[in-house]
Amino acid sequence: MDKPVILVTNDDGINAPGLIRLTEIVRSIGKVSVVAPEHSMSGTSHAITARNPLRLRLIDKEDGYEKYACNGTPVDCMKLGEQIVLRRKPDLLVSGINHGSNAAINILYSGTMAAVLESTIVEVPSIGFSLSDYSMNADFSPCEKYIRLIIDKVLENGLPQDVCLNVNIPAVNSDEIKGIKVCRQAHSRWVEKYDERKDPANRDYYWLTGVFELGDNEEDTDEWALRNKYVSVVPVHFDLTAHHAISKIKKWNMNV
Repeated sequence: MDKPVILVTNDDGINAPGLIRLTEIVRSIGKVSVVAPEHSMSGTSHAITARNPLRLRLIDKEDGYEKYACNGTPVDCMKLGEQIVLRRKPDLLVSGINHGSNAAINILYSGTMAAVLESTIVEVPSIGFSLSDYSMNADFSPCEKYIRLIIDKVLENGLPQDVCLNVNIPAVNSDEIKGIKVCRQAHSRWVEKYDERKDPANRDYYWLTGVFELGDNEEDTDEWALRNKYVSVVPVHFDLTAHHAISKIKKWNMNV
């Protein structure tokens, strides 16, 4: 059988160690095209570039493998990867390995997962992988067997319509990981504030700071899984409708 065509991207940038490691893993599985941001686009969420030209820079190309840097966002990278580089839908999109957790509320800010969600919109099976370690020197070796396993299962079984996977891996040694938990997104938020400073010209500037606040200690969540040394797998979809609230809002009698 022909090898699957796999599109790879991330939000930490084309030179991020997590992207390099993910690329190494998937090259043993299929034909790989990497399209990733020229620089870090962490925290850009689902941003797209609409008012500036997008460019692709070829970095490497050989049989069954090509790598491009893009001056756009992760979502731009996914779109260009499909429509310009491959000129077809890939059999799979993988994004990551992100430096830092994308569990709980973090998914809303994540460029890594935005590329995954965008790919899901065009009906490509898609997975985002993150390691709960923000260091550029993070040890990604514990991720490998879980990434391979999850990719194999998705290629074998497919995914439900409009559903992708948000996979987070705890930053512990391989022998400490207890297994995989399929779970839900924990209820949480960032309690943010701005550190106010002065530059040398006495002009105000601000650094965003914040504290992660977990409001959910149930054992069926991604945060519980990670804190208890499990790999968390959360099925995600892009329909933001609060279906449970529709009947309540209808009772407001808003007829004009």
